[in-house]
Amino acid sequence: MSETNSKQRIAVYPGSFDPVTMGHLDIIQRAAKQFDVLIVAVLNNRSKNPLFTVEERMDLIRQVTGHIQNIEVDSFRDLTANYVRQKNAQAIMRGIRSVTDFEYEMQMASTNHKLNPEAETVFMMTNPKYSYLSSSIVKEIAAYHGDVTDLVPPEVEKALRSKF
Repeated sequence: MSETNSKQRIAVYPGSFDPVTMGHLDIIQRAAKQFDVLIVAVLNNRSKNPLFTVEERMDLIRQVTGHIQNIEVDSFRDLTANYVRQKNAQAIMRGIRSVTDFEYEMQMASTNHKLNPEAETVFMMTNPKYSYLSSSIVKEIAAYHGDVTDLVPPEVEKALRSKF
């Protein structure tokens, strides 16, 4: 077997996941089928004021992805390109909901390619039933005690109720 064939196909799916939504979970489940290992990496973003701590977000992701064998959950506080290199990953997984997402993601993909030409960005279209969904929308609905049942896994709904 050649070295190329024996090397694991590793992708990193970076994001704030504050909280993880059904849209994120859809991308995770589908991306996990495309790679040997999918690292769901929680970005510790200094410019955001998250509802959940990094540890809480990682725990929620572990809870909702426990049935998927090839998932690793991690966190990082660095440039995505550097983190991907550190993990020996070949791909950066990104979900696309809209044309607006695509414009932003293209810019990020170009930047990541400049910083780490070894890693390819892979875009996956979000399931249309989640195309409107974002963590911000979920938090807004939950803050006003709205129903988020169809927007997040049950474990996340419970965690949101405890925060609000």
